[in-house]
Amino acid sequence: MAYLGEAIDAHLVSALGDDPALLRELRRAFLDSALAAVDLLERARCDANWRVAAERLKGLAATFHGDELIALADQAIAGAPGDPVVLRKIRALLAEIDPNP
Repeated sequence: MAYLGEAIDAHLVSALGDDPALLRELRRAFLDSALAAVDLLERARCDANWRVAAERLKGLAATFHGDELIALADQAIAGAPGDPVVLRKIRALLAEIDPNP
């Protein structure tokens, strides 16, 4: 499991207790939200839309203490719309958390 996944799981356990079904459901919700933000990044054609999508991803990652994803969102914020390198890195990190998104 990726470091980010462990951080998310630890945060959820500390907030909610050790309920495996609830943890799976919330983890899935996190991943769905992260993938939706990545979709917005991929469709962004201007600086403003790119930045909003990257900040949304960063906020989501910060909520779950996902330091690696925060760093990648920061790279996106600093970069240009459609940056294929950062998009590939974000997708790869999310795939490590859930290989079947």
